[in-house]
Amino acid sequence: MKNIRNFCIIAHIDHGKSTLADRLLQTTGTISDREMQNQALDDMDLERERGITIKSHAIQMNYKQDGEEYVLNLIDTPGHVDFSYEVSRSIAACEGALLIVDASQGIEAQTISNLYLALEHDLEIIPILNKMDLPGAMPEEVSDQIIELIGCSQEDIIPASGKTGLGVEDILRAVVSRVPAPVGQVEAPFQAMVFDSVFNSYRGIIAYYRVLNGKLNKGDKVKFINTKKEYFADEIGNLGLNLMPKKQVCAGDVGYIISGIKEAKEVKVGDTITTVDNPTTDIVKGFEDVKPMVFAGIYPVDTDEYEELRDAMERLQLNDASLVFAPESSAALGFGFRCGFLGMLHMEIIQERLEREFDMTVITTVPNVSYKAYLKKENQLLELNNPSDLPDPSMIDYIEEPFIKAQIITKSDFVGSIMNLCIEKRGMLTNQVYLTSDRVELSFEVPMAEIVFDFYDKLKSISKGYASFDYFPIGYKQSKLIKLDILLNGDPVDALSALVHQDNAYDLGKRICAKLRELIPRQQFDIAIQAAIGAKIISRETVKAVRKDVTAKCYGGDISRKRKLLEKQKKGKKRMRQVGNVEVPQSAFMAVLKLD
Repeated sequence: MKNIRNFCIIAHIDHGKSTLADRLLQTTGTISDREMQNQALDDMDLERERGITIKSHAIQMNYKQDGEEYVLNLIDTPGHVDFSYEVSRSIAACEGALLIVDASQGIEAQTISNLYLALEHDLEIIPILNKMDLPGAMPEEVSDQIIELIGCSQEDIIPASGKTGLGVEDILRAVVSRVPAPVGQVEAPFQAMVFDSVFNSYRGIIAYYRVLNGKLNKGDKVKFINTKKEYFADEIGNLGLNLMPKKQVCAGDVGYIISGIKEAKEVKVGDTITTVDNPTTDIVKGFEDVKPMVFAGIYPVDTDEYEELRDAMERLQLNDASLVFAPESSAALGFGFRCGFLGMLHMEIIQERLEREFDMTVITTVPNVSYKAYLKKENQLLELNNPSDLPDPSMIDYIEEPFIKAQIITKSDFVGSIMNLCIEKRGMLTNQVYLTSDRVELSFEVPMAEIVFDFYDKLKSISKGYASFDYFPIGYKQSKLIKLDILLNGDPVDALSALVHQDNAYDLGKRICAKLRELIPRQQFDIAIQAAIGAKIISRETVKAVRKDVTAKCYGGDISRKRKLLEKQKKGKKRMRQVGNVEVPQSAFMAVLKLD
């Protein structure tokens, strides 16, 4: 056990975590040159296409130093703020962390927030200066930033390059010498913490865990404490590039268990596994429950596929514990689910995975955040995840919306335009610190609803890609919010309604109507698109009807023949207007978000 090291890699997005992990795997000979490919640990097509890590990936490496064999358990983590839950889980399973900083970019927002996560769990931090081979690298400047941030000495910082392989040996040596070995008693009752799980269509659910105390043999009867379910350990082992079966796993190991679990609900991330013969009384304090930030409705295009969608969501939840969902129904879209996501990228990824992995075509409604409505009667509190749940305005005393604290690190040239953007989004500047002469950290308090849609994209474009952004929730504040309804031919479409700030309502209503007019295909009857606040219509657009040329067959002759045909068409159109149902394409739901 003294020769086991558990560590993870943390960094801001795009600072080269996965590439450096590839070099570590190559150097230790875990992956042969034939199996080697870029982003070796990223096994989803989606991760490769986008060049980002979505899931944390655990792998075991064998490393020999000074004649001693060491087992290194590495966990590669995502860098994007939407997947910070994955990072918190990985950190809980480790004793050390490689903090990677891009030598050309310096310290960014996500570097700081992931570092704080690691320090909360008392991890040993090894700072690494990556991408040293780039011509734009500034090692002295960035090293000073790191020293200032974590208070280490210059000698502790390891210069490296994931591309050329510089400094990889030094990193492995540092892991062995600086990361503490796991503590735990092999003789104690078996106790392990589940930090991830995947669904295999042939073998059921595979749970990944970190053994804290005791040992587990193949064939033992195990118990999951949270769900109180018992199973036989049909197969146990370690995590290499593929699963490596073993007869026994001991304290300090990171391993997997296959026990024929079929129901996704039976495995909870953060649960404790113990044996039935020698059970532990000590339940592992896992991770906090995930708090979704953005809510959206996901509905099957074909209403008969509701059960398949439920099954697909449960399996996805198994692989991505930060997804939260509950059934809901909509007048416009039928039965579906109200899902909670950690951010817009997370929502996009889930939608894409549903289509790719489970072949489900879904409609996603306009995302929103959760609000709190206080009623006049007996100070009742309603949690609103959906604008259509909002009671009558006369019953409401006031509404509160969630606020976040946003940290933006940028070059000083862009401070003015970023401030304008944040003030546009109803933000309030709380702090401004110059980290160096041309790097500034800005802190804002902004309503969550304002940053949900296109804030990140705009921030990147006005700062030419330099600004980095990180946020965390700071609770609810009172706000003047009203419900904006969209009506098509007089019928409200609940999937397009939104809670908006009073000052923005008129402008937004106007823009949504104009946008929908472009997107809704012309039908055989006029379609009236209206935006309304309560009973008051604030904007209207009309999609004109497509008309068949009924007079085409009349050539020459008296005008009254043509008129007769046109009158007949008019009567028919009137009848259609009464029964006409409007088809709204998926693009219309999403385009509402991208109004500029």
